[in-house]
Amino acid sequence: MVKSFQGVRMAEPKKAPIPQILVKEYMSTSLITFKPDDTIDQVMEVLTKRKISGAPVIDASGALIGIISEVDCLKEIIKGKYTNTPKFPAKVSEHMSRDVLTLSPDLSIFDAASQFLEHKIRRFPVMKDGVLLGQISLSDIIRAFPTLRQTTW
Repeated sequence: MVKSFQGVRMAEPKKAPIPQILVKEYMSTSLITFKPDDTIDQVMEVLTKRKISGAPVIDASGALIGIISEVDCLKEIIKGKYTNTPKFPAKVSEHMSRDVLTLSPDLSIFDAASQFLEHKIRRFPVMKDGVLLGQISLSDIIRAFPTLRQTTW
């Protein structure tokens, strides 16, 4: 590209395209999933053991039908307090979020970060052509930061 400045023509180097850092590079693909008939007891045990805060809920065919989180489990814990029940027999289907927002694996990390800020949630299932491929969490975005520092934006 050539720019003109007070009659002087100066050549500028071509800018190399900025490589996109994509969701698929940082998403988790070894997912913990739950079924709608799993109990909240089972969910709390797995979330605690695996040190995660939520997971996708899939039907018998593997289709994504919801998300269950620690906050969803908390609802059942509070209910147990008031009904004096030591166990939490409620089913995942009773407490999961059914209105699930998903991201594409080809979305840039920057656009994904914007979605986290806009929706104030901690995880997004990653889907392509109706198939659950993985999940990206807020922690995954933070983990991408060292790579982001090496790019120009």
